Amino acid sequence: MKYGIILPTGDARTAANFAHEAEAAGWNGFFVWEPVWGIDAWVCLTVAAMTTESIRLGTMITPLSRMRPWKLASETATLDNLSKGRVILAVGLGAVDTGFAEFGEVTDRKTRAELLDEGLDILTGLWRGQPFNYNGKHYKIKETKFHPPPPPVQKPRIPIWVVGAWPRRKSMRRVLRCDGLLPAKMNKEGKFEEVLPADVREMKAYVDANHTATTPFDIVVEGKTAGLNRAQMKKKLFPWFEAGVTWWMEAMWDDPNLDHMLARVKQGPPSME
Repeated sequence: MKYGIILPTGDARTAANFAHEAEAAGWNGFFVWEPVWGIDAWVCLTVAAMTTESIRLGTMITPLSRMRPWKLASETATLDNLSKGRVILAVGLGAVDTGFAEFGEVTDRKTRAELLDEGLDILTGLWRGQPFNYNGKHYKIKETKFHPPPPPVQKPRIPIWVVGAWPRRKSMRRVLRCDGLLPAKMNKEGKFEEVLPADVREMKAYVDANHTATTPFDIVVEGKTAGLNRAQMKKKLFPWFEAGVTWWMEAMWDDPNLDHMLARVKQGPPSME
């Protein structure tokens, strides 16, 4: 299992410093959130790339339904080249209570799902290079002839992790198009519930039975191990590992104090030994 750390707050300089410390402490990935209005995620990851050599860099998460897919394709490809192939893109519908309505973004779930699916088409299409044309319900693109940027370093593409709402078929079919699963669980009333290791095990079985790509596939969960000793960490992590989780994301959303966060970063990733 690999271990990433999510920076819940802080400016670009903070991101650069924390990414450097995370790499030195042995973390495998450094991630930032992408707000509707706030500190820009891709600027943060760019400066983080300049202060590191090997740690993976990404978002948790990018709400693709409100992005211009061609702009995101430019940002991710540019950063992948700068970092020599270290970008991971995590996408989902996004949380509408983070400013969607206030800034006039689409809030209807069905429409956001359509925008997400078309956005994935455009991202992966543009990463492959020109010529690229697209004729969707929401987006229409004609190929460009002028100075197309270099494609991402990573082949066949930058890994895409996507939120999958179990057991919703459309959501899980979207997962099969991508390179990683961010597990969510939705009940019959359309409300989200806590995801348990048993749910991840079921979702993994579905992916194993239906995913046809031969490239690696990740299952990613968030949690918190701050304040736990090694025995407690092992007890918390092992059920997730056993269920098939490949990335543990240390998330301190409930304690965005930067001093506390830095102490956790320097402590290093959790251990199951």
